[in-house]
Parts: sequence; structure tokens; C-alpha cells
Amino acid sequence: MNEYTAHMLATSVLLNPLVQAGLPPALAGLGLSGTVYGVLANDPALVAGLGDAVNRPPYKAPPQAPVLYVKPRNTLAAAGSRVELPAGEDAYELGAHLGLVVGRTACRVPAAQALSHLAGYLAVADLSLPHASYYRPSLRFKVRDGSCVLGASLTPASAVPDPDALAVRVGVDGQPAQTASTAGRVRSVSQLLADVTAFMTLRPGDVLLLGASLGAPLVRPGQSWRIEIAGLPALEGVVTAQVTATEARA
Repeated sequence: MNEYTAHMLATSVLLNPLVQAGLPPALAGLGLSGTVYGVLANDPALVAGLGDAVNRPPYKAPPQAPVLYVKPRNTLAAAGSRVELPAGEDAYELGAHLGLVVGRTACRVPAAQALSHLAGYLAVADLSLPHASYYRPSLRFKVRDGSCVLGASLTPASAVPDPDALAVRVGVDGQPAQTASTAGRVRSVSQLLADVTAFMTLRPGDVLLLGASLGAPLVRPGQSWRIEIAGLPALEGVVTAQVTATEARA
């Protein structure tokens, strides 16, 4: 157990059962609060790929502030989990994210001081049903049970000197499926923290996702996946078909 985890487990708010209720034991052991925020459109290539759609209603312009979404507690799963694809769906889109784990309360934090508020980093897999409405996706695409898989261990912030220069590799069934980087984002790690905490407070144990890159691969039932972010433990999982009520009774 590292010093951060020991501190988090000793913090009274995280021992509150109302805070930890519903968290998989493996995640509770990391001192996570159970609150995970995702960020849309933080990859310039992804924004460019939307074309003129960002200038048409209801958006009318590219976003000027971070566009956030929430992965509620029912979506959180530990590394190695099997994620069920709902019946009638073809595949999940696998978003590979650098998870920023807050170590101390962050409110209106200047970018120059933002990294000092982080305890460390996790690899995070955000599996979503493919959808066309990018900035306002229906909840049913984003909040499927177990669809947010978090790394099994926290890499301390001190062990990652430059979180904006990490290679990201995604594999499906052992084959390369995506190569990306945390570099060149619309908002760097520190700027993202500054812009988000300008309008909301992040608490210890909260996780803020840096954002997925253009070209997230599809993963179908029976396929395994692996996310590698330089300097962090790899994250793996499997997608399975949902068991129907008829099959369960058989």
C-alpha cells in the first residue's frame, strides 16, 4: 500500500459508508471516492473530425469550456472485469483515458499549481455504445453497468514527470487497434484541471478523465482488450454478450 492510499483510507470522509457504498472492493481499496468525470472533445483531431457540425444548432460553435459527462457508480468496474454488451447491440466503442486522481480538494486552481493537487494516475477504459450525438449523448449510450473499468493500482504523480507526453496503445484480441498520445490536447492535464475547477470543486479520490483520442476501436462480444499508457500498469478486460432472461432460466 503506497502512502497516498494509506492516507486516503485514513481520511474520515472515505470511511463513510454512504461515500463508499456500491464501489467494487478493489476500487474502494484505492481510496477512490466513486466519482468519475469524463471530458468530451479534448483531442483536436476528434474535434476536427466533427466538421461543420459544431457550428450548426444546437451547438453553433466549438465548445469554449470543458464538456463534461459523469460515469455514475453503476458503471464502475475493477481491472479484468467482463463487461456485458446489451442484447441487440453490435459492439462497444473503447475509449482509452488517462485518469487524473485528485489528492487534495481543488477549487479554482491555477494551471501552474494544478498538478500539485493530483495524487496520481490510472489507466481507464470508458466503453460506450456508438452514437452520433457527440456533445449531448443519451445516457443510455454512456452509463451501461460496468462500462467504466479503472486500473488496479495508482501510479503516484511523482512517478509521472510529464503526463502530457505519454504514449497510449490499445489492443483488441492481442492485435494493435489504436496508437495515440496524451500530448497535443485541446487542454493539457494542468489546464483541464484549472478549467474544470473554475466552476466546480473536485474532492480527494475523484477521477477526471483526460479524454479519448480519435479512432477509438470497437470491441465485440468474445473479444478481449488491453490499454497501455506509458509508465502506468496496463489495463485489460473482456466484452461478453448479455445473458437474456430466457438463457438464464435454461
